[in-house]
Order: sequence, then structure tokens, then C-alpha cells
Amino acid sequence: MGILGGILDLIFPASCLACGKRGEELCQSCLAKCPAAERECAEWIYPLYDYRHKPIKDAMWELKYYGRRRLARIFAEVLYPGMLEELAELEIMENFREALLVPVPLSRKRRRERGFNQAELICRALLAEDGGENFTLETRALLRPKDSEHQARLSERAKRLENIIGAFSVKNSEYIGGRNIILIDDITTTGATLSEAKKVLLASGARKVIAFTIAH
Repeated sequence: MGILGGILDLIFPASCLACGKRGEELCQSCLAKCPAAERECAEWIYPLYDYRHKPIKDAMWELKYYGRRRLARIFAEVLYPGMLEELAELEIMENFREALLVPVPLSRKRRRERGFNQAELICRALLAEDGGENFTLETRALLRPKDSEHQARLSERAKRLENIIGAFSVKNSEYIGGRNIILIDDITTTGATLSEAKKVLLASGARKVIAFTIAH
């Protein structure tokens, strides 16, 4: 977390968004009570929690819009063991190995406004957990040149699908050619964003694409 993080902890000590206990933005006890994602989604997308559960929704909001970056580490620590289980099975069944971890990018405008990409924060926390044993991080390949409207503001699936078309591009296909890709995002709703990113990556030569998200 570094010196700055330590200073901020002293000035603004963390407390659990669910129970108020000091120490973490989401304590282990409350995390254990959060329901798993059960709503139907594409078989290649692996969400962790049910977004409708208030502590998860609040935590996603705090991470995304209020810069509570420590939540990225908390979620990565919980997500990582489940990722290893899925990757072990995919390695055997589909030769899915030596994967690239790719965060779903923000447009330049949105990243400048926010100051960070929450998906990239989660990726870096996952990489710290893994130590490069099962995947490496690639942030240079997938770009988002189109500043599309926020998907969360669109209620109809058809509008979400239309809104995200053409949102992504691959700058350097040599980074991903023939490689297995793990997309990481904070939330999936209809899956339109991840599906469009997957389409662009496969068209640029990726071997196989799967995705993990914190909530659905």
C-alpha cells in the first residue's frame, strides 16, 4: 500500500461497509455472508458475487467512483482461489495455459476523469497474489477509443449491445496472437461489454478468451 496508504489509514481508518467494524472496507465475516452470483450468464464468464446484495453494490460503487482502491485487493484475494480452480480444469480440458490477464479498458476521457481503471487495479492485485505463476498482465493491447455512454445508464439489452459495438480495438496484435486471454472487469450485467471485447480479441488472433468479474 506504501507510505501514502499508511498515512491515509491513520487519517481515514477503514471500516467495513456492511457491519462498520474497523480494519477493512469489507471484513472477512461479511464477505463470507455475501451470496455468490447465480443469475445466468455466458458459460465463459465467471462472476464472483451477486451484485444485488447491498454490501457488494456499495463496495463496487466505492471502488469505482470514490477511489477506495483497497477494495481491489480485498476482492482479488477472494477471487484468486476460484480462478485457480477454473484454470486448472481449463488447462486439462482445453490446454488453457500461460494466459494473459487483460483488464477491460476505459476510454482516455473516462480514465482521465476517474484517475484510474478499477479493472486494472483488480488485475494488479491478482498478479500480486499469483506472482506470475499462472498468468501475466497485459495492459497495452486492448484499447477503448470510443467513449460510449455508461452501460449502467441503459436499461434495455438491445441498447446496451448497440452502445458497445465498436468500443474496443487492439493496438498491437503481436501481444495477443495465439495467446489465451483472461478478461477482468468489476461488474457484468448483460455481458455485452465482455462479449464485444472478446470478439475484438479473437478477431486479432487470440486463441481463447474467458472472463472473471467481481459481481453480476
